[in-house]
Amino acid sequence: MNENTDVVVIGGGYAGVMAANRLTRRDDVTVTLINPRPAFVERIRLHQLVGGSDDAVVDYRDVLAEGVRLVVDTVTRIDAAGRGVTLASGGTVGYDYLIYAVGSGSADPRVPGAAEFAYPIATLEEAERLRPVVDAAPATAGVTVVGAGPTGIETAAELAEAGRVVTLVCGGVLGPYLHPRGRRSVAGRLTELGVTVLEGPDATVTAVTRDAVRLGDGREVPGAVTIWTTGFGVPDLAARSGLSTDALGRLLTDETLTSVDDARIVAAGDSAAPSGLPLRMSCQAAMPLGARAADTVLSRIAGEQPSTLNQVFAGQCVSLGRGAGIFQFAHRYDVAMWFHIDGRPGAKLKEFVCRTIVKHLAGEARKPGSYGLHRVSGGARRRRLLRAERPVTAERVA
Repeated sequence: MNENTDVVVIGGGYAGVMAANRLTRRDDVTVTLINPRPAFVERIRLHQLVGGSDDAVVDYRDVLAEGVRLVVDTVTRIDAAGRGVTLASGGTVGYDYLIYAVGSGSADPRVPGAAEFAYPIATLEEAERLRPVVDAAPATAGVTVVGAGPTGIETAAELAEAGRVVTLVCGGVLGPYLHPRGRRSVAGRLTELGVTVLEGPDATVTAVTRDAVRLGDGREVPGAVTIWTTGFGVPDLAARSGLSTDALGRLLTDETLTSVDDARIVAAGDSAAPSGLPLRMSCQAAMPLGARAADTVLSRIAGEQPSTLNQVFAGQCVSLGRGAGIFQFAHRYDVAMWFHIDGRPGAKLKEFVCRTIVKHLAGEARKPGSYGLHRVSGGARRRRLLRAERPVTAERVA
């Protein structure tokens, strides 16, 4: 009879759920998922929660394999030497292998007044806090959205389509990821919705007050509500636990997603920094990374050499209200190309992607091992970057 192996997954987002489900391929593996919330958060729908068109949550029973034990709690420390984690409730959970998938959240804005007067939107709790604030604001009151990445664009469009007077402050270029053709399409849609877009180096926010934001050129943009969508940060759990991290706090790993400090710890999702060259923070990266992390653990249990990271990107999809959207196609190494689908077809494609993500997780729960997108080749560009950068490595503790 095979000896049972206990695997703990910290974090129940896209990467953590994918990893936990995949680990159930073996009957001799006990999987425990530790997450601070009792429901799965569709983070890519949080702008819809604020706009009132979706609640952005899915019952774990719909996406998590029956064999996974769910513990609703927060991990406060990882004891790598003792192979255990400490919970906020005061308990501890031991492990043979640990998958670190704590995800990301809002970054410290470090702009005077932003922490006090602006509303971030990177987590469920932040979005739930913001929604009644928006609802309570007079219909004619201005809403200022700071940050012109996907979250900022989607939030601005969602609220404008609902009749809000919205100003989008880019702090640079609108949609930095987008190809110029795609950017023009997004700008046109925002104009149709009545969104005022402020671009360029002078449109950098230097201060936030209760009823305005101040820009680099001295202008003040009045608004009853300021929404902060720029920048992401990761929890400091790894650093607090004495594990090696990059400058942002992501766990440093090799190309098998194994911690450079400990072969029993594997990372996935936004909180992973493989070879010090992390992938773009996104669910598009998180789910394949979750599958890869699970495969690494399963390979080690089987006494096999784990495969290395092999990531491919398709592009970026952005909703522009309920009536329009854009799917910006990209080269497999995550650089936008000229081709995109916009308008109503773009909205339908974005909604299809959102639904498909949940279906991928549910499919892996029903049939662990069925997901295979992490095996699609991302090309040779990452290998060239690795040779050029000489990635961080360290002697691991078995």
